Amino acid sequence: MREKITRLFVAAAVAEACSWLALLIGMAVKYGPPGNEIGVQIFGPIHGALFVAYGLLVLAMARLHRWRPWPTLVALACAVPPFATLVFERWAARRGMLRGTGERDRPLTPVG
Repeated sequence: MREKITRLFVAAAVAEACSWLALLIGMAVKYGPPGNEIGVQIFGPIHGALFVAYGLLVLAMARLHRWRPWPTLVALACAVPPFATLVFERWAARRGMLRGTGERDRPLTPVG
């Protein structure tokens, strides 16, 4: 279960960043010379759903991986600026925050 939630978290972080890009392009088209709102109408709800999914997955990850409150708050705040979810995900992976804490992660100890 822990591995599945972790994979979903990474996918949500990437998807949320991509939806930010699509929404920013849609906003540029809406307020630029063409003045077409279709990009915002399509990518706005998609980005909103991914924003909520990322937030829920951050809370699940914090509970499953026993994150401290500060990284959890930073992860939640990273959903607001564009592309910050990618930065947080890479940072968390480098710090080992995305690895499991179960029995199989411990080094084997010789017996006898």
